[in-house]
Amino acid sequence: MALNKQETGSLTAKFGKNEKDTGATEVQTAILSARIGRLTEHCKQFKKDKSAQRGLLILVGKRRRLLKYIQRTNLEGYRTLIKELGLRK
Repeated sequence: MALNKQETGSLTAKFGKNEKDTGATEVQTAILSARIGRLTEHCKQFKKDKSAQRGLLILVGKRRRLLKYIQRTNLEGYRTLIKELGLRK
């Protein structure tokens, strides 16, 4: 479940330094979180779609690795990102 350009642009504007900063780890994590949310809803509706479930697990693993990197390099940025994305409580 890919995001359209407007959704990606809004996420890059919110989490990046500028509009074209799609390579920042915070932006990548936010985009992955949006994709994970959409794919989760898809998997709830279509329970037998095993390829979507596998793709969801791959995306969750990527996001987890990116979050580990952010936590290791910028702890305060990690904490604010977690709060803004609403991942952990």
